[in-house]
Amino acid sequence: MGKLVVAVIVSLWVIPISILVNRIVPQPYMDEIFHVPQAQHYCNGNFRSWDPMITTPPGLYYLSLVHVASLFPGMSMVQAASSFSEVCTTAILRSVNGALAVLCSVLVYEIITLLRPTLSEGKATVYAVVLALYPLHWFFSFLYYTDVASLTAVLAMYLACLKKSYWFSAVLGALAVVIRQTNIVWMLFVACTGVINITLARPRDIIEVNDVDIAIKKPNRSTSNDSVTLGSNLRRRKFSSSLDTDKHSMPSATFFSANHPSGLLDEVQVILLALWHMKWELLVSFSPFLMVLVAFLAFVRWNGSVVLGAKEAHTVSPHFAQIMYFGLVSALAVAPLHCSIGQGVDLFRSFWKRRPISFFQVFITVIAGFFSVHFFSIAHPYLIADNRHYPFYLWRKVINAHWSMKYLLVPLYVYSWFSIFSTLGKVQRKIWVLAFFLATAAVLVPAPLIEFRYYTIPFYFMILHSRINDYKSWLLMGLLYLALNVFTMMIFLFRPFHWDHEPGIQRFIW
Repeated sequence: MGKLVVAVIVSLWVIPISILVNRIVPQPYMDEIFHVPQAQHYCNGNFRSWDPMITTPPGLYYLSLVHVASLFPGMSMVQAASSFSEVCTTAILRSVNGALAVLCSVLVYEIITLLRPTLSEGKATVYAVVLALYPLHWFFSFLYYTDVASLTAVLAMYLACLKKSYWFSAVLGALAVVIRQTNIVWMLFVACTGVINITLARPRDIIEVNDVDIAIKKPNRSTSNDSVTLGSNLRRRKFSSSLDTDKHSMPSATFFSANHPSGLLDEVQVILLALWHMKWELLVSFSPFLMVLVAFLAFVRWNGSVVLGAKEAHTVSPHFAQIMYFGLVSALAVAPLHCSIGQGVDLFRSFWKRRPISFFQVFITVIAGFFSVHFFSIAHPYLIADNRHYPFYLWRKVINAHWSMKYLLVPLYVYSWFSIFSTLGKVQRKIWVLAFFLATAAVLVPAPLIEFRYYTIPFYFMILHSRINDYKSWLLMGLLYLALNVFTMMIFLFRPFHWDHEPGIQRFIW
């Protein structure tokens, strides 16, 4: 019932706003001038044609063909279109993302209920609806961009992995990569989470190393089943976790309890031991992910680059400041949690409790932040020349307003990341938090352009695994998202402007 409610609520704004956008902006705009004609070539059966300015694979266009094929019989019956290609209008192609936005909200609801099975249906519904309003995702639900399809495919892949359907998850991962090639990183992250959930799922499993049976110890327990048993003549016990018996177990089941937190090295050690004893089972289950990875590497070698077109404008660059920007933007997007006095006090108490090591960590992180913004802060030509985006104004009016500003912002970047780590660390294993950070860095650091759309997928992984329980915070987040959405859409639709050096109407966009 909750899924249906979420789908209906999201549809209540997707349909009317889509109609409004198509009425006021009927022609392809910005990146749509590349995507829409390319999709129309596919609708005409011309699969060999390719626009060299398009950087992403054709996954969105194949999804569009499926969408158009589902609409064509009905439109043909009412004589709205006489041929398949006539259905591929800008409005119909945009409706692909509208439909995917509804599906994405349902996937978010499913993931929330899986990660938090004790959460009430009402709360899960509210959380899913609020996340459907996330501005970077919401806005592009009404245009023909790859972002909504990319997020939907990644979340579907993750949901399948949580349900232990690893082969299906890998298939969805391949689809995600065909939509946007950087999703190969999120496919590997999802596979890693699957391995982590399996290897750290059972508290009493015993792992044998040579002739030594090493049991996973629990504090204050001295039974023989939980101790290290030595002796070459002792009976060997097999590692009892299997992919079949764990098929319906929840990822929250872990042998590292909240009362007895483990260290990162402890988790790594147990995972490595479990990997060795479950190597064949894990290889069978996760081999499809390896196949997709090998195919992707072969493509990169054949293509000579990760991107398909416009390679000179999308070269891989060490943009370490990008990870700083993501931390601050994401913390602001969850401002009721990360920007509250209570969160600041909790962080200080945590640092004070673990002093001096915590202060040393802060010091090193601040130094790394200064180093990143000084040596690895990139001003892409697109960023400083295009005034149709938020980053253009943030760069000019904030980051680059004065030579000292980019350094003065470093403490905010550091606080944001420590707040994110603290929030995730309360409910997630340390190895999961590390994997999330590495995946986020792998996606964002090579990107030379500051583009908030790139932050959407890591933001969703972050928020889905943050334990925000009170309605007040979610209500404030929903109001914040709603205000941003209304403001941005109003500017986009009703405040067009012109460039002196280029004909046509220009509109403000994320």
